[in-house]
Amino acid sequence: MQFSGKGHPLSGDGMDAVCEMLGTGEPEIWAVLKVETRGFGYLADRRPLILFERHIFHRLTGGKFSAAHPDISNRKPGGYKGLAAEYPRLEKAMELDREAALKSASWGLGQIMGFNHEVAGYGSAEEMVAAFVGSEDAQLAGVGKFISKNAKCLNGIKRRDWGSFAACYNGPDFRKNHYDTRLAAAFATYRQMLPDIGLRAAQAALTYVGIDPGPVDGLPGRRTTGALTDFQEKAGLPEHGILDEDTWDKLKAAAF
Repeated sequence: MQFSGKGHPLSGDGMDAVCEMLGTGEPEIWAVLKVETRGFGYLADRRPLILFERHIFHRLTGGKFSAAHPDISNRKPGGYKGLAAEYPRLEKAMELDREAALKSASWGLGQIMGFNHEVAGYGSAEEMVAAFVGSEDAQLAGVGKFISKNAKCLNGIKRRDWGSFAACYNGPDFRKNHYDTRLAAAFATYRQMLPDIGLRAAQAALTYVGIDPGPVDGLPGRRTTGALTDFQEKAGLPEHGILDEDTWDKLKAAAF
């Protein structure tokens, strides 16, 4: 399947590197990821989460496809399908102009637009997408570089000035979707409890092997415990629903 790779989940090293890059803490970073993608950068089939923006495709291609294909090339934003249903829209655009199509979608954990590939540290949208297919560490590094190269974004997140950050990262219409207030609420939550990176990686792996653990959020719960128990049963392990070393070794081997 195109755009489906290993889909390695975020590591502690990946998070630490971006916190150091931005001079901020984990709660600020997790707040952005929560609002952008509910905190996980992949679909269950390991393709990065995307959103295809038809008005960007219209702009990048001079509108030459808009009359025949208004669903994917249009002066006005819209036509969103969400989640996996965004990929047929992208693929249709790629048949017309691959480069413009890749630049017209937002990708991964922080939904970095393809046309921002240089700011995110890549020579082309194609190169950025290939990296984002591989790991959330790459996705988060792209987010970090994007924020670090925009003074308004950087100052906003460091000062926890969510309105200023939202205007930079989400655009001037951020209040329409309450982007700033959702950031503030997510930050308040993460100040109390951070995701467990190891548990989150296990939740991602369970998702990849077809066992639903609920949200990939790094938080313990009945659905995750049940999913771990199901996997342990299939793997011939003691069925206690705890992510111990044997369970993780078998789960990692099965998923990656």
